[in-house]
Amino acid sequence: MTDKEIISLYFKRDENAIQETSTQYGKKLYSLSYKVVYDSGTAEECVNDTYLKAWNKIPPDNPVTFLYPYLAKITRGLSIDRYRHMHAAKRGANIVTLTDEIDDIFVNQHQEDMMVDKLVLKDSINKFLGELTKEQRGVFLRRYWYMDSISEIAEFYGFSQSKVKSMLMRIRNRLKEHLIKDGIF
Repeated sequence: MTDKEIISLYFKRDENAIQETSTQYGKKLYSLSYKVVYDSGTAEECVNDTYLKAWNKIPPDNPVTFLYPYLAKITRGLSIDRYRHMHAAKRGANIVTLTDEIDDIFVNQHQEDMMVDKLVLKDSINKFLGELTKEQRGVFLRRYWYMDSISEIAEFYGFSQSKVKSMLMRIRNRLKEHLIKDGIF
């Protein structure tokens, strides 16, 4: 089924919408959630919660041209919330690794100093991502949005792991420069 057909099922309030969504995107959503929570049962719960949230949000939302990213955003948010709840008193290694890579950009910035309007930051990052090549943007998003490992990214693009690491380092440096130029810091 196409995304448009699946969304039309949601608009008709046809319960087959959830089954079709699961068939089309269930494995990808599970993989995304698992990379955050590292627990199969919790990942399954997050994916099921994604279906429920999509059911409740479509309509009025109408993600015709971007159903998977729409669902992935929901899954990622639910998974991060679940991860934080499960690890309230401690930080897990997988989240720490990813945040440490990006933390270099925000080093010595306190929350009070970072009272930048979320929309300004979002627009600046979107502008930055638009300036990247399709390949660079894909590598960056696979790492920091979909939380793919270096080896998964390397395999997907047919790159060596060292090429992916250096590409990510250069992109992070460019992002830092871009945010400074835009006055975010």
